[in-house]
Amino acid sequence: MTLLGRLLKNRRSGDADTAWNLPNLQGPERLELASRDFGDGGAMALEHCAKHIRGADRSPHLTWSELPPGTAQLLLVVEDVDVPTSKPAVHCVALIDPAAAAHLEPGALAARQPAPGVRALRATVGRGYHGPAPIKGHGPHRYVFQLFALSAPVESGPDGTPLDRARPRALLPAVTATVLGRARLTGVYER
Repeated sequence: MTLLGRLLKNRRSGDADTAWNLPNLQGPERLELASRDFGDGGAMALEHCAKHIRGADRSPHLTWSELPPGTAQLLLVVEDVDVPTSKPAVHCVALIDPAAAAHLEPGALAARQPAPGVRALRATVGRGYHGPAPIKGHGPHRYVFQLFALSAPVESGPDGTPLDRARPRALLPAVTATVLGRARLTGVYER
């Protein structure tokens, strides 16, 4: 597997197709997103990585600054921008009720039992949080946690698709609520 990682070393999806750069998710960068588990640009612990690489697949602690007035819902998107594909891999999409959750404890983004006020949606593979599992030898991968404060709740996917069935690459560009504020935090993991 290390050989494959070295062969693909120069192939990376990049930031251009992240949720952060979608025209409908543009907004003022007036929020701060932080974690007690890693700093911005810091290494993520194995605990937060995928089970098949001996991690616990446990989402990290996340906290954010005071939300803008009128925030009806938070949209959290986690993407691997260094995966050797044409677009970043979506590791998590979640909707958060700001009245029910002022922060997220570790494991809050679990598919089977998300924290109160958290609705875990589909990711690239499965539902809920999927931790880092980069190809061995590919180099460091950046996992970008992006938080958007929305003026209205996301009710359905594109063309009325139920939220639980909407694919992230279709759902994210279909969000119509105004972004009142946004922030991001990057964690790094390498095998």
